[in-house]
Amino acid sequence: MKKIFTSLLVSVMCFTFASSAFANGMELKHAVDEVIGTPYKWGGTTVKGFDCSGFILYIFNQYKVDLPRTSKSQAQEGTKVDQADLQPGDLVFFNTNGRDISHAGIFIGNGQFAHASSSKGVRVSKLSDDYYEKRYVTARRIISEEVYVEMTKKEH
Repeated sequence: MKKIFTSLLVSVMCFTFASSAFANGMELKHAVDEVIGTPYKWGGTTVKGFDCSGFILYIFNQYKVDLPRTSKSQAQEGTKVDQADLQPGDLVFFNTNGRDISHAGIFIGNGQFAHASSSKGVRVSKLSDDYYEKRYVTARRIISEEVYVEMTKKEH
């Protein structure tokens, strides 16, 4: 009986954790909206200020996903995704310094990505904006398909 109770308790705890992490059907959008307008801060990883990779770390830490600190290192994680196949939560990478990957953001759907802009702080931009379109390098999927479904599930 004790084993059954323990198993039941563990199952309930796992379900509670999973449902609380993704309680809102637009959880990713909500997490991003909470920090829109946060100022840019080189090396920043908190709501006091973010750089691009620090912003990604902050958002994905809410989902218990560990990533490397820099955008260049983050671009080595997961699997490559064609731009036409992007899903919300995929990471997008840019060459803004003329040498290598130097900027990153989180694709949020509808051709848009959230990122920490060095001039405007955390904001949403379009991949089709001339500036980003010319500097786009790659995209990576770092979360399982099941988690993507949960991140974008709409409440009914």
